[in-house]
Amino acid sequence: MFKYKILKFKIKYTYHSPWVFALFALVPLLVWIQFRVSSRAESVAHSGFQKETTRQSWLNTLLFLLPTFFRVCAISSLLIALARPQKKLDNDTIKEQTIEGIDLVLSMDISQSMEALDFQPNRLGAAKKVAQSFIKKRPNDRIGLVVYEGQSYTACALTTDHENLLNRFESIESGNISGGTAIGMGIATAINRLKESEAKSKVIILLTDGENNTGKIHPITAAGYAKELGIRVYTVGIGSNGKVRVPGNSPLGMNFIDSKIDESMLREIASITNGNYYRAKNLEQLETIYSEIDKLEKSKINTIEYKRDLPEAFHPFVLVGILLLLLEFLARNFILRFTTD
Repeated sequence: MFKYKILKFKIKYTYHSPWVFALFALVPLLVWIQFRVSSRAESVAHSGFQKETTRQSWLNTLLFLLPTFFRVCAISSLLIALARPQKKLDNDTIKEQTIEGIDLVLSMDISQSMEALDFQPNRLGAAKKVAQSFIKKRPNDRIGLVVYEGQSYTACALTTDHENLLNRFESIESGNISGGTAIGMGIATAINRLKESEAKSKVIILLTDGENNTGKIHPITAAGYAKELGIRVYTVGIGSNGKVRVPGNSPLGMNFIDSKIDESMLREIASITNGNYYRAKNLEQLETIYSEIDKLEKSKINTIEYKRDLPEAFHPFVLVGILLLLLEFLARNFILRFTTD
């Protein structure tokens, strides 16, 4: 069985003035005129001599046509130069992108109930994992991290240094601050991180597994402040309702607590700020929620395209044309004169 290789030839040039190639139609006329003139000159030159042999006649004809050949090639080369060949580039389009990122704060509940084992390894561990994955998908945004229990604090200010932000998650654990669930404080601290932001899109993703039971600011009041500042709040309720297992000091190494999410309040917060409320009862749902928010809150990328100036490539054709004209001059004035003497 034979194997065939197909050779692919790439066009190396593009032409600024391709209409010039129409002038090539005049080249055959030039050849005919030159041939007629050369034939008459040859007849006159040999009219007084005896008849040449066939071999001599053939050789003389070639010598008489040599200047014409040089002239035709010279004109062809100069016509190509006149068409302004330019080197083709693999990509002759330049793209300039202006990226308008989003300022976004993750406000995460780290109260004791976030150690519940209805997620793997627990609610807090699952929430941290999904949040880290979300951050990695958003390289153009400034992202901050707020955590709260009975009080709240900023674990990481707004930053584009996402590597540093991701490292901050390692030190986040339940029980580091006073007990309770201060959802309003979680929103308020996130607002403080965003209130000086000049970004057109400012977002808080608030995650909790419980009800607001402490704090100086009520969640609905905090939501009103967010609305005034143009901050959109997406609320996420994580975990299942009812009895859930948490690590404890019982003989079995765990205790059971009642878990209840104030979904009505989370919906109201989202509604006031033009956000959305989501509920995640397992890891897959939580991943889907963050994926949905990622699609809703996209950075704006404005792209401007313009053509690059292509490198000129007519110079070699000009040089070749001049060289061929010089060869024609030498052939006409020395070679032919020598053969006719």
